[in-house]
Amino acid sequence: MKANKLFICNVDDIEEPGSRGFSIEIDEEIIEGFVVLKDGQFFAYRNSCPHTGAPLDWVEHQFLDMDGALIQCAVHDARFIIDDGKCIAGPCAGDSLQKLEIIQQDKKLFMLDQKF
Repeated sequence: MKANKLFICNVDDIEEPGSRGFSIEIDEEIIEGFVVLKDGQFFAYRNSCPHTGAPLDWVEHQFLDMDGALIQCAVHDARFIIDDGKCIAGPCAGDSLQKLEIIQQDKKLFMLDQKF
């Protein structure tokens, strides 16, 4: 079965280190997610803290801590490793963000439809 590609943004829409939120509709379900650019690589996760399910950003497209080194939950100050989404500090330590599969083609980022 071939996965559908769903447009997220242009590669140039994200500075390094940086992040960008997005919203995609799949089969009448809205998927809220975000992409992080670190060391030339893109990582994508659902915009949902494992602690309460709250969105991680309180300012649009702002998912990183002040140093740009970790993903930060604005609600509970939990911190997550960018590369794998694992929580290393806060009330959900040991839990992980839900990873989203993405691909880069022609300076564009796409999420692969994973049939949530």
